[in-house]
Amino acid sequence: MKKLSVIMVVAVAVWMMASCGGKTNQVPFDNGDSAEIANADPTIYGVCGEIIDENKLQLLTDTGDTLLLDMTPAKAEEKIFGGLEAGDRMAVVPTRDLKTAIMVINQSTLLGNWVMPNPIDGSDEVGITIKEGGIAESIDQSSINYKTWRLVRGQLEIVLVHDGGSGEDETYIYDITKLTKDSLTYQDSEDVYEYSRQKPREKYGEDVVLEKSALEDFQM
Repeated sequence: MKKLSVIMVVAVAVWMMASCGGKTNQVPFDNGDSAEIANADPTIYGVCGEIIDENKLQLLTDTGDTLLLDMTPAKAEEKIFGGLEAGDRMAVVPTRDLKTAIMVINQSTLLGNWVMPNPIDGSDEVGITIKEGGIAESIDQSSINYKTWRLVRGQLEIVLVHDGGSGEDETYIYDITKLTKDSLTYQDSEDVYEYSRQKPREKYGEDVVLEKSALEDFQM
């Protein structure tokens, strides 16, 4: 009788282990990727709302929320790039409580054609086009083919391919140090890139005014 009881106890224990999978319970939301969660990009995206205070940013987020963020720390650290204008697309690095902006980047200002004098001989302009949808293109550069761009943790990530190289995508990450309607500067530990917004090129003959003909012009 005692032997039967022991067998039943062992059977119950085996059944409990099988039902639990033999694993310890994890903390809720912990799927083993804690490191990935810790490294997740905190940037939030949206549209600049009404300008109600020079130190406040009303952000209408892509997820449907309306946030009112204190920009005082971002201003103190000169981390507001591209200015603020209602309706512009914004990328904001906030504090965890979503009440304060650490960095503000105006994505609408970032878009466009950016050029600099050719560093080889300065004879012409070269640069990069930053388009909506994360598309990047080269401007008059035969050795570099820009492909994509995005903002990650307040930094500018650019993917490109060097012609004549391995043909593989190369990823570069830069700190934005200046962004206005006419100027863009970003850098890494080795290089600094200073761009100006490309001005529309004048079409040949666009400003040429022809003198009106007179009768005497055709007399022999």
